[in-house]
Amino acid sequence: MKRILTLIVSHAVVLGLGFGLGIYLLPILTAQSAPAAEVLEEQARAAAYSAELSRDLRGSDALHWGEGTISISADAISHQGRLAPGPDYMVYLTKGFVEHEDEFEPVKSEAVRVGAVKSFDGFLLDLPEGIDIEEYNTVVVWCESFGEFITAARYR
Repeated sequence: MKRILTLIVSHAVVLGLGFGLGIYLLPILTAQSAPAAEVLEEQARAAAYSAELSRDLRGSDALHWGEGTISISADAISHQGRLAPGPDYMVYLTKGFVEHEDEFEPVKSEAVRVGAVKSFDGFLLDLPEGIDIEEYNTVVVWCESFGEFITAARYR
């Protein structure tokens, strides 16, 4: 009986570890290539605003972080840097700075969703038509699947 219990527990632990590793590694394995550095640099030069992403935000931790430069123009948002890999990342614009999920969740319905992040070492997203970047001041990267804050930067 003890042997059966040991086998059940050990198999459950291995299954749990495998599932956890799968959730972590799948986005890395399926990530698209980042835009070329020249394209991101060109977008940064043409941007009206830029801001730095930092790992030091209250909502960031060892698994949820971003670093680098976010550049915002009237028609695009670009990122030069790195994001912690994860599933289902979305970029939002908010009217006030947020640095944790407990600050973002109450304003999420008022935030504008820009688009999905498909690479973790730089991205370029077109702004949806009709979005005025002057109405907002912060770019937020959010994990939709797990409701996790990744990072944010105030650009004005």
